[in-house]
Amino acid sequence: VAPFFDFEAELASMLAFEAALADAEAACGVISKEAARQIAQGCRDFVPDTDALKASTAQDGVVVPGLIKQLRSTLSGDAQEKLHFGATSQDVIDTALVLRLKQILPLLKTNLSMVIAQLDALDVAFGRKTLMARTRMQHAYETTVSHRISEWRRPLHKALGQLDMLADELLNVQLGGAIGNLDKLGDQAADVRAKLAEVLVLNDPGCCWHTDRSAVQAFGNWLVHITTALGKLGTDITLMSMNEVAELKITGAGGSSAMPHKQNPVKSEILITLARFNAVNVSGLHKAGVQEFERSGSAWSLEWLMLPQMIMTTSGALRITGELLDGVTEIGK
Repeated sequence: VAPFFDFEAELASMLAFEAALADAEAACGVISKEAARQIAQGCRDFVPDTDALKASTAQDGVVVPGLIKQLRSTLSGDAQEKLHFGATSQDVIDTALVLRLKQILPLLKTNLSMVIAQLDALDVAFGRKTLMARTRMQHAYETTVSHRISEWRRPLHKALGQLDMLADELLNVQLGGAIGNLDKLGDQAADVRAKLAEVLVLNDPGCCWHTDRSAVQAFGNWLVHITTALGKLGTDITLMSMNEVAELKITGAGGSSAMPHKQNPVKSEILITLARFNAVNVSGLHKAGVQEFERSGSAWSLEWLMLPQMIMTTSGALRITGELLDGVTEIGK
């Protein structure tokens, strides 16, 4: 998922927003169809001066003012004036993020489903075998491998079941204008927002969510739900592969520079690290939700630091879990 957060991907999404906004405004009679056509063509043909964008971003705090200035210079007449009409920088950046999240969610869903399928296969292969249940790290009673696998699988099933509802809440177009009330669009504001959502195939939230980051926070919570479940799986596998416990055999273990006999459970350890990393970052995502008045600069930009890292962490954890489970050759006795 990392390529979705590089400059080229973000730029493409921002240009898609500007072209769609012009299309929606033309459909609602706010700007002319010819202006919308020229804006769409300008977005398709646009080649940025990245050095100038870097300099303007350092000055303005966001890339959009510099981007609009460059894009406007490629247009003429009414199109030049009507580009970005009624919108603000946050509308562009938030919608560009949502457009990329729309592509990322199916990837996470696929990888999550694959991990669940791998656990199902391990259950079929080893589920009837037994192992020692432990509470507070002490022997309790004997149980089945199937019981332990079900503890790993259940929260992942739950996360998978939550995804469609989460997508409905998350994949909303952002259009609020300078202070969130779309004042420049007048009586056409609601129609333009609805049409913009239709053009971009996103949901129309019926409002501006500049300072309401609850959907982003819910997504962050969902990511932590997954990495926490995988961290629990990694913890159990790390402990089960200890020499003294020997309830699980796995290939692909890591070596030691000082002790050639070692078979270190590197992949399962990484899952624990990634779970803790996401748990730390989600607190920052919630802190970014505490915003001042109609729009925030500092809180909003804090979100930019946290969310991409959390998404890439979750994607990486799912990939590593798949590799880990592929290497399991024996569970139980």
